[in-house]
Amino acid sequence: MKKTFLIVTFLFSFTFCNAQKWLTDLDEAKKVAAIENKKIVMVFMGSDWCPPCKRLNSNILSSKEFKSHADRNYVMVKVDFPKKTPNLLSENQTAYNLELTKKYNPSRKLPRVIVMDKEAEVLGMAGYKRMKPMQYIKLLSSFSGLVFGW
Repeated sequence: MKKTFLIVTFLFSFTFCNAQKWLTDLDEAKKVAAIENKKIVMVFMGSDWCPPCKRLNSNILSSKEFKSHADRNYVMVKVDFPKKTPNLLSENQTAYNLELTKKYNPSRKLPRVIVMDKEAEVLGMAGYKRMKPMQYIKLLSSFSGLVFGW
């Protein structure tokens, strides 16, 4: 019994450590960024219908390298616009995401990745680029003034 408990605890910890934490509220992200002294990365996407968004997520954002870097340096905010019924957001979240779009992504380009300081001042932005995760990390780091390296 004790052995089973330890195995389950280990697996849960491993899963939790590798999970990327996404917030959906910029005000909450600003609070966390201030406390943890991190930059904010806000990602506008259509997670279930936009091909470049899906590639950004699978090739970059879901990579071990990016997750590790983001965990140490960024508070991640997802501004999603799914279209498929099981993925639809609440009316309140959709309205909130539209407000963020008006302010930070008025051209409505997807995907749009915006690096901000802890007060939500824009430092730089990018879309999906065909590059390796480490190259994308360097790109985002160049906006945020982070010294690249481990």
